[in-house]
Amino acid sequence: MRYVTATTEQEALTVLKGGDVRVVAGGTDLFPAMNDQAVLPPALDISALAAFHGITRTESGWRIGAATPWRDIIRADLPAMFHGLQAAAREVGSVQIQTRGTIGGNICNASPAADGVPPLLTLDAKVDLISENGCRRVPLSDFLLGVRQTDLRPGELLRSIVIPDLPDHCLSDFEKLGARRYLVISIAMVSALVVPDGSGGFSDARIAVGACSAVARRLTRLEELVVSAQRAEFLEEIYSGHFTALSPIGDVRASGAYRMRVSETLVRRMLTGFLKEGACG
Repeated sequence: MRYVTATTEQEALTVLKGGDVRVVAGGTDLFPAMNDQAVLPPALDISALAAFHGITRTESGWRIGAATPWRDIIRADLPAMFHGLQAAAREVGSVQIQTRGTIGGNICNASPAADGVPPLLTLDAKVDLISENGCRRVPLSDFLLGVRQTDLRPGELLRSIVIPDLPDHCLSDFEKLGARRYLVISIAMVSALVVPDGSGGFSDARIAVGACSAVARRLTRLEELVVSAQRAEFLEEIYSGHFTALSPIGDVRASGAYRMRVSETLVRRMLTGFLKEGACG
């Protein structure tokens, strides 16, 4: 197996031109998947590239390097808009996985149950992709195409995730249900972000559900209800039609119908908590 540790972006992009190359940042998804392969493809390690690391403030928001490990996200001093992402980071695998696994790898692996994706969707995240042809920026919702499928083109690397700024008083959270507390693939997961309007309601709401479709989905109809309704009245108006964007499958972990019920329960619980927080705030 040929293993290259890139020391510059240009070196990494040059290696990528060689054809079938696996990109490694933390390796927590890649190496287990390669155990059964008799012939291993070349691997490109980007973990030494400084531009792929760190969480930084920008003029219009925030930038997270694609090779930033979950541990750094958990420990970072971030505003309330990131509380959902940090809660998701604490649910990723074990402490060892959180130390090695990266946010970019979680995205590019494109698992329907990727913990980081729902909170990133509520943050309206975009991904910056670089190649020898330049850089292009794509909304995360467009980048994820299906199970293990992304819009990453030949010769491209995911360099960073960019997130627009939000009001300081916004509220965000993440919750998932699995067969046990840790080291589990989710049955369903929910992340939500709201901006209290000061009168008991919300001026903005983003709600995303993972592990219930080929890719995590925003519930835009429900978001519209939450913003348009007066105070807590929307809780009484939530019904199955607000979850039609989801298409959960049945497998060894749960039936599709159970996943749908769990999603609604988690959403209601989270929104109820936000209403209480907003009232106290």
